[in-house]
Amino acid sequence: MVEDPFKLFDAWYAEARETEPNDSNAMALATADGDGRPSVRMVLLKGHGPDGFVFYTNRESRKAGEMTANPHAALLFHWKSLRRQIRIEGSLAFATDAESDAYFASRSRDSQLGAWASDQSRPLDARDTFEARFAEVEARFAGRDVPRPPHWGGYRLTPDRIEFWQDCAHRLHERRLFVHAGDGWSEGLLYP
Repeated sequence: MVEDPFKLFDAWYAEARETEPNDSNAMALATADGDGRPSVRMVLLKGHGPDGFVFYTNRESRKAGEMTANPHAALLFHWKSLRRQIRIEGSLAFATDAESDAYFASRSRDSQLGAWASDQSRPLDARDTFEARFAEVEARFAGRDVPRPPHWGGYRLTPDRIEFWQDCAHRLHERRLFVHAGDGWSEGLLYP
């Protein structure tokens, strides 16, 4: 019987939350533009389950443009303290507005204001410019809740491949690969 890759992810993620000193939910997000030029950056996992892995960002950022041009991406979790990695590949879609609204409301007020003030990934002439924009946004929303900007929201990566990598002595690592097939998953091993 094939193990459920989401239950295995949950078990490894729970261990990482106990052992990683900072940002156990940090994951590398690899995208490619329409010409196939790759790009990678760190983002934070904010939700996960059998329907996919969710993160949030400015939908006018460079990564958002790449995800629009090529709606396939890869995630990588690397938990150095556990000597483990999980690689996830799949297709991208927007998270629902309700999910995006709920997560945005849970963020700190300064993070909410920053989402309004930042033209993420675009050139910035000076830090003072950004700080002035932040002050303007802070004044605009003084004394009231900060709504989610229309250009900010979540993405869900729905996996079709999940690889669990465990470090072993002498670089004889264990690699378990799950591939989505029909209504379920097939499981196999990879050479280290």
